[in-house]
Amino acid sequence: MTKKKKYYVVWQGKKKGIYTSWNACKKQIEGFVGAKHKAFKTKELAEKALNSDWNNYIGKDVFETTLTKEELIKIGKPIQNSIATDGACDNKGNAEYQGVYTDTKTFLFKQGPFKDGSNNLMEFLGLVHGLAWLKKNKLNIPVYCDSRTAIGWVWKKKIKTTIKKSTKNKEIFDLVDRAIIWLEKNPEMISNSYILKWETKAWGEIPADFGRK
Repeated sequence: MTKKKKYYVVWQGKKKGIYTSWNACKKQIEGFVGAKHKAFKTKELAEKALNSDWNNYIGKDVFETTLTKEELIKIGKPIQNSIATDGACDNKGNAEYQGVYTDTKTFLFKQGPFKDGSNNLMEFLGLVHGLAWLKKNKLNIPVYCDSRTAIGWVWKKKIKTTIKKSTKNKEIFDLVDRAIIWLEKNPEMISNSYILKWETKAWGEIPADFGRK
């Protein structure tokens, strides 16, 4: 059986770059304190990773398969007359979220940075903020979110996070409590008509993405 080729990204090592064999990669990281590296199945993803923050890849599952033409046709294209929301959190817990108009990427709202947060919490707050923004402006257009976890939390009106409440992240959890109360008072905003999953595999990064992947 032919062994599948891998591409090894070295973010921090003797020489940053992409290597096509483990031995070549190993030479760059052996003896290097704080070396950061990871293997990828495709050259395209390796190149993207090399020019991005290693925190978005190391220790995380990265979807690398491509969709067939038939799958792309079935998924279709995103609705441009819509809102896109996204959240971000770095390795120090600094978290934020934002919303944009999908077609033009015009900023509609942005909150943060907050302390001791998580991607999921920000995705959830971003989605709820997007729904509230729609109702406030009396618009009947969808809100896109690329997180199934956040969408599930909105539908259940309940979060499930490993982040512990503290004095540092009190503002985040206060916003979460307000978001849940708002969802309970506005159940009509929780529907497939308003909440749509952004299909990253087919469409690329969501327009509200923070550009750190």
